[in-house]
Amino acid sequence: MELQMTDPFEHVNEAIKHGIDALSVVTVIGTLANMLPSIAALFSIIWSVIRIYETKTVRGWLRDDDAE
Repeated sequence: MELQMTDPFEHVNEAIKHGIDALSVVTVIGTLANMLPSIAALFSIIWSVIRIYETKTVRGWLRDDDAE
């Protein structure tokens, strides 16, 4: 039995993803400036890791054949 990985964000519009990316950057900057709580930084880091994982480069490093 082979486990197939699917993109859980494939149904999300790219514009929405970019908006969340911008919010993530603002959250990181705000956290570094001690303006927001640490939990916001955690969510931002998780989102950033997910977005980095989605890149063709990282998927290529992980030898994911489904990367386009």
